[in-house]
Amino acid sequence: MKNEDLVSRRTLLKSTLLGASSVAAGTLSQTSISAASPETIAKQVPVKLRSPDYPRFRGPFPILSTPFTNSGEVDFEVLAREARFADWCESPGMIWPQSNDSVDLLTQNEKLEGMEVLAKTSRNLKTTALCLGVQGEDTDDMLVYAKHARKLSPTAVISRPPDTGKTQEDLRQYWRALASVITEQPVMIQTTARRGGVSPSTELLIELAEEFPNFGYVKEESNPVIPRVRKLLESPSIRSVFSARGAYGWLYESRLGTEGLVTERLAYADILAKIWKLMRSGDDPAMLKDMYSKLTLMFNLSQTHPGNLRGYSLYLLKMRGVFNTMISRQYGPNGTTPAQPIIRDLTLSNEEIAEIEWRFESLKPFLKPGKFTG
Repeated sequence: MKNEDLVSRRTLLKSTLLGASSVAAGTLSQTSISAASPETIAKQVPVKLRSPDYPRFRGPFPILSTPFTNSGEVDFEVLAREARFADWCESPGMIWPQSNDSVDLLTQNEKLEGMEVLAKTSRNLKTTALCLGVQGEDTDDMLVYAKHARKLSPTAVISRPPDTGKTQEDLRQYWRALASVITEQPVMIQTTARRGGVSPSTELLIELAEEFPNFGYVKEESNPVIPRVRKLLESPSIRSVFSARGAYGWLYESRLGTEGLVTERLAYADILAKIWKLMRSGDDPAMLKDMYSKLTLMFNLSQTHPGNLRGYSLYLLKMRGVFNTMISRQYGPNGTTPAQPIIRDLTLSNEEIAEIEWRFESLKPFLKPGKFTG
């Protein structure tokens, strides 16, 4: 082949590619211009309840952080104060025991006594409904808490997978056993497990919802979260899906159809309640975004400050008149449960405290007016 022919062919190929690129770019440009705007796609519309069943079991249900005395004992008086704080904040609900520290680092007797304290306290609350956590290492362990909860008649219960569950059939039998005890209250399933346990498939969650009329409530936090949320919401048997994961995805997930939030964020209970009201009404999306963005600014302190849910949040609970101490129990090496409690007092530097308070200042316009007095 002659050199001039080779050059000619290369020139022709280059021209063809450039032309194709121009067409593609033009098509892309036209598509971008004609596509719906972000405001249209992500428009905040009022959250509508999927089911009329158990209407009190909707909205934010913050998990109570377990309070401890200076000696590391559970402070049941402060636990009751947390419930009153949630009610003062007009939170739709509260949950305990459910976070890892309260599920794994408390004795059986401590959990049963705490459930009794909260059941007694909740009788005098105006707004906040009580949801009790009922789960265990295995079915027998879980049933101890389920039978105790049945006697206390909370608004609802929540249960995570058993530590010993290895298959979907294990989970199926575990929650069927729970259904034989809790027949009146709604049952929410938390989808994440600990200690190597498995998460329930969306198919199993839908199956249980079809089998038991008080099931079909899900705290969805297993990956991939968004596809799982969409899959659950496609089923008419699912009565309600709650967001989780520290509230980081709550704003987006509420537009997909979630109807509440479960997370250990009691320090912001009044903010969560106001966000929920805006989600329900759809009236002021600008305020909703503003409030939510300032809330997530607080959450990001976990990247710079000690701990997370039991870290700087303990300072806020103390600052807001709920906690007396910042004492926690800790896990052992590799997340193991120690034979004896490991007690730690949270220590923050003046610089860290200043950063917490500087960020919290932006939330003050949204806080409930007045001061919580216990």
